[in-house]
Amino acid sequence: MFSFANPEYLYLLLLIPAVVLVFMWSRMRRKRNLNIFGREQVIADLMPDVSPYKPWVKLGLELLLLTMVIIILARPRAGAGKATGKVHGIEVVVAIDVSNSMNASTSDNEQDISRLQRSKLILEKLIDRLENDKVGLVVFAGKAQMQMPLTGDASSAKLFLNGINTNMIASQGTAIGSAIDLSMNMFSQNKNAQKAIIIITDGENFEDDAVDAAKRAQKKGVQVDVMGVGSAQGAPIPMGNGEFLTDDEGKTVVTALNEKMGQDIAGAGKGAYVSGNANDAVETLYDTLDKLAKSDISTYSYTQHDEQFPVFAWIAVLLLIGLIVLLERKNPWLEKYNFFTKDKQK
Repeated sequence: MFSFANPEYLYLLLLIPAVVLVFMWSRMRRKRNLNIFGREQVIADLMPDVSPYKPWVKLGLELLLLTMVIIILARPRAGAGKATGKVHGIEVVVAIDVSNSMNASTSDNEQDISRLQRSKLILEKLIDRLENDKVGLVVFAGKAQMQMPLTGDASSAKLFLNGINTNMIASQGTAIGSAIDLSMNMFSQNKNAQKAIIIITDGENFEDDAVDAAKRAQKKGVQVDVMGVGSAQGAPIPMGNGEFLTDDEGKTVVTALNEKMGQDIAGAGKGAYVSGNANDAVETLYDTLDKLAKSDISTYSYTQHDEQFPVFAWIAVLLLIGLIVLLERKNPWLEKYNFFTKDKQK
């Protein structure tokens, strides 16, 4: 079966009749201009080396060359066979803290970017790097819920990522252990696939034993990495109306990054702890995941075609060489022949 990968370029073939019309117009104008100086037969005797047929031969070669170039652009293909390929990578589930404390600033400056927004920016860049890996998303506060199942589609992952906010879970708190357990249930049954969980949080865990959950994950061969976001000095939690969260006594609640908690979880999960405020946070996370051995995590089918454009490319090269060596005047060794009458020229 013969087909074209880029058939839209075939519309350029409409240029061929346009080129022919322009050429014929130029020949008619040339003839009209020569008639100003005298009769055509007389003028022809004054230009014995001018070939009457070479321009037409040259036009034919040029049109053929143009046709070959257009066909090459359209990428002709022959044959169509089914083939399968394998994707080598790892499986990664990212669990993002969406508790109210993630609305606080990442630094001591309360006007700085929020912890959640900083996390999403880092994750967006990281997902772009995980081209051949499967990525899933979990959000958690007082409880955990799946945001996106494992997928190899980076574009879909970023769409789901953009929709994450702190209003997704009504139950407030920080259940990191539940997030780890839910992430474990999202992995495939492929025993050869290397698996990792990335926890993104400010480390204020009040609901469960996250360290114990990380240990259980590690025993099953899953690496647990933690990225801590926020300031160790703490920052107030904005409520969205220009005010900050207060306690029962009316005092402003200050939420601080618990780095020790993040480091303990990462240590129990045989993973790495990464500071979300570091400029190289994306690179550090990627390098940590890149150390895991890649394996076949999925297969895909595609239609394989045999490219035919090299044939037309060689024809185009030969036509180009022909145009280069073609003389505008008569060839000396052909002067004694007349291809249009029965008599030979003398």
